[in-house]
Amino acid sequence: MIHPSYAELTQRINDNAEGEQAVVNSRYSICIATAKRARQLIDGAEPLVIPKCDKPLSIAVQELYEGKVHILPNEEIEK
Repeated sequence: MIHPSYAELTQRINDNAEGEQAVVNSRYSICIATAKRARQLIDGAEPLVIPKCDKPLSIAVQELYEGKVHILPNEEIEK
């Protein structure tokens, strides 16, 4: 089994979110967020965590799980 699971990651992200409304409602949101962050890492951004491995996607998932990277709700993106 892959750690963290989608369910664990979704719950952790929503628990870390500010406000009462859930930020992540689907796996799609997690996939898009991790893909964007992995692309930033590939392009030379420094990891925000001490990586357990050298794969950009795994680092991006670890950053989301540890609360170092946040997914913004749609309302904040439109502002």
